[in-house]
Amino acid sequence: MTAAAPASSRYPWQLVGLLWLVSFVNAADRSIFNTVKPLLRSAFNVSDIQLGLIDTTFFWVYAVCAFLFGRMGDSVRRRNMIIFGLLFWSTATGMMPLATGFAMLLGLRGLVAVGESTYYPTATALISAWHRPLMRSRALAIHQTAVFVGAGLGGWVAGRLADSYGWAAPFLVFAALGIAVMLLLLRWLRDDAPAVARPKAEARVEPLTLILANPAALLLCGVFFLATAASSAVLNWSNTFAHDALGLNLADSALVGPVAIATAGFMSVLTGGWLADRLVAKNALGRFTVLALGLAIAALFLLPFPLVSTAGQVGLLLFAASFGKGLFDGCVYAAMHDVMPDEARATAAGLMTMLGFIGAGIATVLLPLIATRTGLAAGFAMLAALYVIAVIALLVARPMIRRVIAAQTEGLIGG
Repeated sequence: MTAAAPASSRYPWQLVGLLWLVSFVNAADRSIFNTVKPLLRSAFNVSDIQLGLIDTTFFWVYAVCAFLFGRMGDSVRRRNMIIFGLLFWSTATGMMPLATGFAMLLGLRGLVAVGESTYYPTATALISAWHRPLMRSRALAIHQTAVFVGAGLGGWVAGRLADSYGWAAPFLVFAALGIAVMLLLLRWLRDDAPAVARPKAEARVEPLTLILANPAALLLCGVFFLATAASSAVLNWSNTFAHDALGLNLADSALVGPVAIATAGFMSVLTGGWLADRLVAKNALGRFTVLALGLAIAALFLLPFPLVSTAGQVGLLLFAASFGKGLFDGCVYAAMHDVMPDEARATAAGLMTMLGFIGAGIATVLLPLIATRTGLAAGFAMLAALYVIAVIALLVARPMIRRVIAAQTEGLIGG
């Protein structure tokens, strides 16, 4: 193991930079499939519902594996988990062009999900281990921007490659990029900060036990389920909506959909992280305030979707709704870490991610089914209800959350 730098050195921010690259590749690889859906529809003679089933399979495989690998991330070297996962999902992404039909698309997409699920719970726990609490939202928010850049820029580049060279080209290009980033990790990535004392295995309480006994952590899991279901369904079908309803090519569809979503998210996730850190310095519930505010904004701008008719209007609403969701994304993992001790953070993030991706899978396959009767625009508007339910839950639970944070701060939970 490479010797860890002191926690006061520049390495905590170098770590954020390294993991930003990994998160970019993670999100970019995930975005390729959404971008090339219209080409896959023709190449394999599959329906939108079948493509939705592939998305749902991806989300549900990712969901289960994220929890399992998150639990492992609290027990093994987090460095090794991240590097192995990057190698696995990059290889699986590069194998996608081998697909010859629906079944192989489904199976290979599932392999990509297994690999990608190793990353986020472990990476967020590693970042939190290297950053003090009052800077944690900002560190995680900077890392989170890579999700939006990867989804937006990755989707646009994938569209350009697919328009010019066919649907297989972006899978090969981004697989190669993942291998290149893995080589950087082998040289520079380190394990947990030495300042973090992780209990010996024989003395540890099972992380899942700590989570199940923590009502604030369970609430965050439920809120994440609702928010991720809504945002993922919009993201996964925005390309197809722009292509079919507005008559745009794949690259321009990506600009109206994923690029607008990613641009808003990039801007707002940094705002959310900064605002959450400022508020939490004054009030223990500061991060939870930002969570509710962000989802309320997201709901507000999904509701008018059935009224729009131009690419500019669609892009504007997607930008505004995604700005709100980005405020939420900028501090949701830091909020979970506020209520959970270090030895259970990867497991908690894994459980939260699992439930979020289960929700994403359900919403992504239900949306095209609903759209057969209402159209995608009306379906997008209906998703606002999920955000509203999450906001109400966050507001009603504030007294309970305050008690949990106070107990965590005093070392009464997971101490």
